[in-house]
Amino acid sequence: MGWLFRPARAAGPLTRGLLRLADPRLFVKLVLGVAVAGLVVVPLAADLVNAATKTASSTQGDCRIVRVIDGDTVSLLCPEDGIENARLLGFDTPEKYAPRCLGEFMAAERASWHLRALIQRADQLTLTRDGRDRYGRALVRLELDGVDVARTMVRDGYGRAYSGGLRGTWC
Repeated sequence: MGWLFRPARAAGPLTRGLLRLADPRLFVKLVLGVAVAGLVVVPLAADLVNAATKTASSTQGDCRIVRVIDGDTVSLLCPEDGIENARLLGFDTPEKYAPRCLGEFMAAERASWHLRALIQRADQLTLTRDGRDRYGRALVRLELDGVDVARTMVRDGYGRAYSGGLRGTWC
């Protein structure tokens, strides 16, 4: 009967390591870390590559697209204006920062990545400004190798033709 009441031995380093691996909190931290890398770090790196390698001719000098915010909004760095957000004209894509459902968020991510890829593949980028919207963003028409990006995004299924007014739901 004495063996039932024997004091437990302290766990060795191997046992402690295995217990740490079995801790669900470790897996939650790992999943969150991968999610942050996938949603923040990787897109930032892709945008930096585009900004470093691509310049867009514009009436206000050569601009750089420094960030794809979502499928129809970018941040521009222009010599006269500095950094400003620009709404791309002619199409609408799902919202990434105020989605109404998970499906809209996922479609917005796909549209953002498709726009990044189109910019990366293009040899010539041309920006044409057309005023400002109610949020203060520059309204810009973007052409990639002479083709309006709106037409390409709509044709490829990542956006809808849009020229103002009410927008449909993506859910």
